[in-house]
Amino acid sequence: MKSYYWMAALILLVCAIILFKYCSDGDSSSDAQQPTAYNGVPLVILDTDIGSSTDDLFSLEMLYHYERQGLCKLLGVVVDREGEDCAAVADVMNTYFGRGDLPIGLVKHGIEAPKVWIDYKSLPSIKNADGTLMFKTSVSDYSTLPDGWKLYRKLLAEQPDKSVTIASVGFVTSLSQLLESEPDEYSSLNGVELVRQKVKNCYIMGGVFGDAVESDYNFAQGIKFSLTFFELWPEDVDLIFSPGGVGDLVEYVPEQVIEDISWTDAHPIKQVYMRFNCRTGQKMWDPMAIIQAVEGDSYFALSPRGNVSIDVNADVFFSFNPSGNCRYQLPGNALWADVMLQKIRDINKENVNTH
Repeated sequence: MKSYYWMAALILLVCAIILFKYCSDGDSSSDAQQPTAYNGVPLVILDTDIGSSTDDLFSLEMLYHYERQGLCKLLGVVVDREGEDCAAVADVMNTYFGRGDLPIGLVKHGIEAPKVWIDYKSLPSIKNADGTLMFKTSVSDYSTLPDGWKLYRKLLAEQPDKSVTIASVGFVTSLSQLLESEPDEYSSLNGVELVRQKVKNCYIMGGVFGDAVESDYNFAQGIKFSLTFFELWPEDVDLIFSPGGVGDLVEYVPEQVIEDISWTDAHPIKQVYMRFNCRTGQKMWDPMAIIQAVEGDSYFALSPRGNVSIDVNADVFFSFNPSGNCRYQLPGNALWADVMLQKIRDINKENVNTH
């Protein structure tokens, strides 16, 4: 009888060990699929209309710098200007600065023929004197890139709740398509609910506020997308605008750009400034949104909270509301502009030697 109880106990012990191992393996698998805890470092998705204005290039360069400093984690780049050549420019930048692994999304059904200020989309095809390509790339086939809104869904679903910072420094095409999206293989939530659950805040280069009466360029280029964006964006997720009038004060002239990259000519930003006409009034609009998105509010004076709407003419309307989700940057003085310019120049002077 004693041996019977002993054998029964042994069998129960073996079953318990097997069951424990099975459950542990299942838990490990489940944990691997769950987002890790958010540690407070901004998790950034850059949304850019790269391929026209040069301030998009500096925005990417600054994000690489911030990531090296441990101040943010760059999750991916959404290119919201149509064309594989635009995606290739982002790929050149990612690869040169050691982030060729970054996923790129490309808008496929966006704004038709938006205005181009500086056409530097041939950057990836620039060659050395010996006929070899000057810049390496990491994407073998740009036609396989996912739609921008689809990449958004994938990246957002993988992150902890209320952890993602979106830096939108171009059109809001992909963002509006994200908001209209339905549940898919990445998330059972629709676009609005996915944004509400995962996004902490969104910094947007755009908006005309105060007494100025003019339409906003970024919003006007694709007004149907802009109207959708403002209609569907969740009211409990913060929007922080960087109006053009703020970046207007920060001018980085071509001579300074070329001088600051003194150690080589084989630098994507330097090549743009050496080969293309960058004397088009380009100012450092986009980096103002990037600086605040990563470094916080300390460099900026901000409006009170309120709500923002837009009409079919791309005129932007701000109404004060203490519980509103919107704020916008206010222009600084000359000293502030010097500080901002120097911040960008210091980063541009870095010889990172990652390519």
